[in-house]
Amino acid sequence: MERVNQTSSVSKFILLGLSSQPKDQKPLFTLFLTIYLVTITGNLLIILAIRSDPQLQTPMYFFLTFLSFTDICFTTTIVPRMLVNFLSHKTISYAGCLTQMYFLYALGNTDSFLLAVMAFDRYVAICDPFHYVTIMSHHRCALMVALSCSLPHLHSLLHTLLLNQLTFCDSNIIHHFLCDISPLMKLSCSSTFVNETVMMTEGSFILVTPFLCIAFSYIRILTVVLKIPSAAGKRKAFSTCGSHVTVVTLFYGSNFYVYLQPVSSYTIRDHMATIVYTVLTSTLNPFIYSLRNKDLKQGLRKLVVRSKFQATSP
Repeated sequence: MERVNQTSSVSKFILLGLSSQPKDQKPLFTLFLTIYLVTITGNLLIILAIRSDPQLQTPMYFFLTFLSFTDICFTTTIVPRMLVNFLSHKTISYAGCLTQMYFLYALGNTDSFLLAVMAFDRYVAICDPFHYVTIMSHHRCALMVALSCSLPHLHSLLHTLLLNQLTFCDSNIIHHFLCDISPLMKLSCSSTFVNETVMMTEGSFILVTPFLCIAFSYIRILTVVLKIPSAAGKRKAFSTCGSHVTVVTLFYGSNFYVYLQPVSSYTIRDHMATIVYTVLTSTLNPFIYSLRNKDLKQGLRKLVVRSKFQATSP
């Protein structure tokens, strides 16, 4: 009972956000509202284009559909709360903070696993094209998506439950714009040894394993592509991977910068890296995949033409 009483002594947290200056709040609100609307619109267009075009019913676009849907949910977990903080109170309830943290890690790591699955898809397509249809069957693709969603949710549940065991009895001011595990642990007045140990072991495993799968896939792809005699063949092979490599670099570069460091070294300087992987990556994904993909650009054109035709038809 003592632990429960101590933990409940903090009923809410104060998110300081990106700036404490009143003059910055409205410009920041406008900026992130624009980013949020672009993210939702761009990813919805990707989903609709893929679902409506028979030529895009392949494993790669099947995974991209789920990546876009996850990006919509991921951004919705973060940006609306930021918008509220810009214009009104900066407080968030204890339960609301843990809920945001749960979905932050569940959806963020789902993105990570989906990127690994997409890298495996490119690996099979380039390194073993004759068995591609057999290996990447619809049943197997659905199973990989299911695992990509379920494992991150279990991971997030573990860290949320561990954080809920901590005692918060002193400051409730979070020097961040969201409820992240590192700044929350810094507020605890009880031992965070178990949390930090699990974070650096199981957490690192969940974060690094998909990245290693991606790295292995692209090392094998690079080995095979370099053996292709024609320059045109090499360009075609690399073009199918360019968009994915760009997204992986943005996502993992900022992710590793934030999370592969001790809790004690977490500072305000990490805010920009957090914005990159929580907000900007989801915003840029539709542009990266559509601008560098002829089939997807054609699918988007068909979607726009179909929408105009339906709007003008009686």
